[in-house]
Amino acid sequence: MAKGVNKVFLLGNVGKDPEIRATPGGVTVATFSLATAERAKDSSGNWADKTEWHNLVAFNRTAEIVRDYVKKGTQIFVEGRIQTRSWDDKTSGEKKYRTEILVNDLSLLGGGGGGGRSEGAASGGGYSRSNTASFDQRTPASQTDYADQGITDDDIPF
Repeated sequence: MAKGVNKVFLLGNVGKDPEIRATPGGVTVATFSLATAERAKDSSGNWADKTEWHNLVAFNRTAEIVRDYVKKGTQIFVEGRIQTRSWDDKTSGEKKYRTEILVNDLSLLGGGGGGGRSEGAASGGGYSRSNTASFDQRTPASQTDYADQGITDDDIPF
């Protein structure tokens, strides 16, 4: 069978504070919702916003970033893939489905932050003075070798 593409890019605002938990194996998991809006003219010629809600799931270091920096109203840009889970409801026995976006990359954007949290920027372990932050779940910082450049963990500002 030919290889397919399952890639999603979303830009929106977090709908409520993320829920953080840990699996029995110690993996940090963050689940939260993201609202995206599209503006179009209705049949009367008036502009109308249509909001779509997405269920997002982040793991490991990205989940820790979500825990520390993301809250209701935060504007983020995510890259991920779609996954649909199914299970049997314990009470009704009915089969249930949930479609989620598994987050691979997360960028914190300006706006909606507030709340006393600082919004610096980091990408791949570096530092930037812009008002965005990007965290790529596919390449954890622990796999980046900075020893060749004379940089130690003490040099990283976060």
